[in-house]
Amino acid sequence: MSNSLRDQLLDLGFKASKPERESGQRRLGKGGRPAPEGKGEKAGPGRTAGGGAGKSRPPAGKERLRSQEEIDLAKAYALRAQQEKQERIAAEQARQEEARRRREAKARLAEFLKDKALNVPEAEIARHFPYGGKIKRIYVTPGQLKALNAGELGVVQLDGRYLLVTAAHLAEAEAIFPQAVALKVDPEAPAGDDPYADPKYQVPDDLVW
Repeated sequence: MSNSLRDQLLDLGFKASKPERESGQRRLGKGGRPAPEGKGEKAGPGRTAGGGAGKSRPPAGKERLRSQEEIDLAKAYALRAQQEKQERIAAEQARQEEARRRREAKARLAEFLKDKALNVPEAEIARHFPYGGKIKRIYVTPGQLKALNAGELGVVQLDGRYLLVTAAHLAEAEAIFPQAVALKVDPEAPAGDDPYADPKYQVPDDLVW
C-alpha cells in the first residue's frame, strides 16, 4: 500500500474516530459522569422536577401544637362539665337535707305543742301581725290581747294554724324551729314598731290579705 493510500486511510481513520472521542468527551461530565442532554428546567422550591407546583403543608410542629391545644380545650370543657354536675348534685343534696331537717323539726314542734295551745274558740278580738310577707291574724280574748302585747304570750304557726302559747313555750318552740315563730312581742320596743298592738287599730275582717 502506498504511502499516499495509507495516509489517506489513516486520515480517514482519524476522521472516523476523532469525532467519536470528542463526542464522548462532551457527553462526560465532571468526574466521568454523563452530562444531562439538553437544558432541563431546574426544579425550584415548591415545584416538582416536572415543573408542576407542589402542595404546601404546615410544619409538623405547628400541627402538633394545634392538636395539643384542641386536646387541652376538650379536657377543660370536660372538667368544667364535671364540676357543674358535682355542684348540681351538691346543691340538690343540700336542698334535700334542708327539707329533711325542716320535716323533722316540724314533727318535733308538733309533738312539743300538744295540749299547749291557748286558743279560745269564743274569742272575738282579731290581733293582726305580719308574717311571711303578709298580714295574718289570730282571735284572742281581751285578757289574752293584753298579755300578748306585753310579751307574756306569743304566736306559733304550725301546719297553717296560728297557736297562742306562753312566752316560755314560745322560746322552746323557737329553739326547735325558729321559722315557726309568727309573733313575738318585745315589751320594751316602742309602740310604733307594732301598730297592730293597739286594739283600736283593727283591720276589717272582710279585707282580703
